[in-house]
Amino acid sequence: MTEPPPDGLVRSVRERAERRRRAEREGGPSFGRQLAQVGVLGWMVVTPALLLLFLGRWLDRQLGSGIFWSAPLLMLGVLLGCWSAWRWIRRVEP
Repeated sequence: MTEPPPDGLVRSVRERAERRRRAEREGGPSFGRQLAQVGVLGWMVVTPALLLLFLGRWLDRQLGSGIFWSAPLLMLGVLLGCWSAWRWIRRVEP
């Protein structure tokens, strides 16, 4: 008799336990790797925010609309950057 395939929770628990065993065996990430991850995360949040801010400022200058486009595009850029960083952290997590 074969065992049914594990559901999502069981699979997730097994994967996490395997990651923990591997981390104990190999040790944690080095200080340099952690520092690099912080730098990458910073750029992942700042880059889309700045790009959309520059786009908003350009639109505001072209349309003479004050900060009508700059403010919401800046917030959208920060949200996009945070979402991107969150996805990257979830993918890289040991």
